[in-house]
Amino acid sequence: MKNISHILQDEFIGLDVKVVKSTNPSCVNLRGRVIDETKNTFRIICKDGEEKVLIKENCVFHFTLLDKTIIEVDGKVLIGRPEDRVKKMIRRRW
Repeated sequence: MKNISHILQDEFIGLDVKVVKSTNPSCVNLRGRVIDETKNTFRIICKDGEEKVLIKENCVFHFTLLDKTIIEVDGKVLIGRPEDRVKKMIRRRW
């Protein structure tokens, strides 16, 4: 089993993402590649070239890592500036 406890401190730009749950029904099943990240949002580019902005707090994401591992992350734990999240220590709860 892979140790993916570091995923919350990794960079998400460039990863493939799929929205599996959202409070906005039009965002569910959106797929694309993360091209930008802010404190509260991800900007993704879909296969048809359209850019979408997803609010982190409202979504649950499936990220596909470089080794094709798919992980599910609740957007609520990703809120915050990316540069601060990388530095933050994460307390394990499992």
